[in-house]
Formats: sequence, C-alpha cells, structure tokens
Amino acid sequence: MSASQVLFILLLGFIPFAVCTRQASASHILVRTEDEARSLLDKLNTGADFAKLARDHSACPSGQNGGSLGTFGPGQMVKPFDDAVFSSPVGKVVGPVKTQFGYHLILVHSRFGSDDVEL
Repeated sequence: MSASQVLFILLLGFIPFAVCTRQASASHILVRTEDEARSLLDKLNTGADFAKLARDHSACPSGQNGGSLGTFGPGQMVKPFDDAVFSSPVGKVVGPVKTQFGYHLILVHSRFGSDDVEL
C-alpha cells in the first residue's frame, strides 16, 4: 500500500475492501430442458456454430448477440454457472449446467487475472 493510500485511509477513516482481479469472458445458450441442451451439445460436438445456435435457440436475451455475456468476475452469476465458468477449460463447451433459469451450455472464451486481492 502506498503512503498516499495510507494517508487517505487515516484521513477518512475508511478501510478498503479486497477486490478479486479474476475475470472471464463467456457465452451461453439457455434452454428450458436438459434434453434440449443435450441435443444442442450434440450439434456443437459435430461442428455447429455456437453463436448461430445461441441466436436460434437461447431463451436468454444474450442469444441475440450469439450468447455473449461479456466479461465478468466471480460471484456475478448464479453459483452453478459461476462454478462452471471459473473451473472449465477455456475454448471447450461445457454443460448442461442447471440453474433456476434452465439449462446452460457454456463456452468460456478467456479467463485472466488472479484470485489475489488488491487493496
């Protein structure tokens, strides 16, 4: 922590909180049933385009953008989804992952940062 940060804390009586710098970029396809998710996964495993299937089948508004959810950190998504994104291999479709919204097929595009905290 720098001297100016310490001074800022002392002057304002503010204790900073830890921030995780870990981030992921992912897309998903959300469907109502596990059977539908498995059928789409079979298509993906035989070469179908993820973004096209998301546009054609996803119940999530992100489907209009090929399923892209952009970049987010741990804890910003529901736990089963979050767990899958931050533990699955980058570039491989995983799922079905069940949440209260339905069944997800998830494609993690990238993960970066670390679990180290910044003050």
